[in-house]
Amino acid sequence: MKKAINEKTVDKGKKKDRQLWQTLSQTYHIQLRSFGRFLLEWNLSVSQYSVLRYVAESERISQKALAQKLLVSKGNVTQLIVKMERSGYIRREQQWKTKYISLTEKGYSVYQQLLPEQEDYFAGQFQSLTKKEEKQLIKLLHKIMPEGGGKNEKK
Repeated sequence: MKKAINEKTVDKGKKKDRQLWQTLSQTYHIQLRSFGRFLLEWNLSVSQYSVLRYVAESERISQKALAQKLLVSKGNVTQLIVKMERSGYIRREQQWKTKYISLTEKGYSVYQQLLPEQEDYFAGQFQSLTKKEEKQLIKLLHKIMPEGGGKNEKK
């Protein structure tokens, strides 16, 4: 039978690092689940919302660029796009070897209706923070984000 790890013998710095990671991870998952419940009213998943957002911001985006923004493989984004295309939110067109995605009227309409409610939702999630704390949180998250210049990313 394995012995339980004695927390007193764990390096305090490493214990704090683990606590930071666990808190960040739990917060992310709780927020993601909460946002997913909010999006149920619109019959959208968080991933589908992200597609609507990125395509609306770009008006037209390549499938490859969309996959990069979503941090998923091209295969995963293809499955998502096919489902959204069937639902009438987006359309695909191919130019040479590049596939482009744009919003349909339905997709644009849903996004325009969703946008003010989504902004209110996000504002409510951070209402306990002061403006200074919000700016500080954004700065700290960017500091540890590997894609945003984090120092610990392996090359």
